[in-house]
Amino acid sequence: MWVMTTPLQGRKREAARNDGAILAAARDVFIEDPKAPISAVAERAGVGISALYRRYAGKEDLLRTLCHDGLKAFIDAAVDGGDMNEGWDALTTFLRNVVDADVHALTVHLAGTFTPTPEMGADAVRANELVERLVARAHAGGRLRADFVLADVTLLLEACAAIRLPDRDRSVQLRRRYLALAIDGMERDDADPLPGPAPEPAETNWRWAKARQNAQP
Repeated sequence: MWVMTTPLQGRKREAARNDGAILAAARDVFIEDPKAPISAVAERAGVGISALYRRYAGKEDLLRTLCHDGLKAFIDAAVDGGDMNEGWDALTTFLRNVVDADVHALTVHLAGTFTPTPEMGADAVRANELVERLVARAHAGGRLRADFVLADVTLLLEACAAIRLPDRDRSVQLRRRYLALAIDGMERDDADPLPGPAPEPAETNWRWAKARQNAQP
């Protein structure tokens, strides 16, 4: 029995390595060019196109997996932040973790390029509820400025994700720098009111609304 199972375990390990390489390559390829062919992902990952198709039915399936993984990472960050006792620390820790994970780069570049699944929709609702609680707790603690709203979180994270240089380490440094500036502004409750009306939910969710519209027969 031992002789029979060892090769199987080896193949599973290789499959797991290939899957990780494919997802990492797909993230890089599609952030650079959402219209890139799936063959570019296989080439970047160093695997045959047949190995890729054994895991994903096509480009849309791969895009869904990437964005759903990003959404799950977002939820994990919100849950981890929610475990903290102080509301301000919970919100700001969540923001730092999401920016470091570069979750919103996927949202900005890939939302609207595929049809989300019902499971993704349910996770998106959960993510929104978790962040709503973080914002409410930070308000209740008195450190978050009164005119900061839930929709500001989305646009703030998208702004940080837009910082993308050829040097990845430098991109991380600059995202952290500008997030720190934003967090400082979030705490200054004695500052002048923010200019313009706060963003509406429809203004931050338009990409997903477009994807749902396109999916309708």
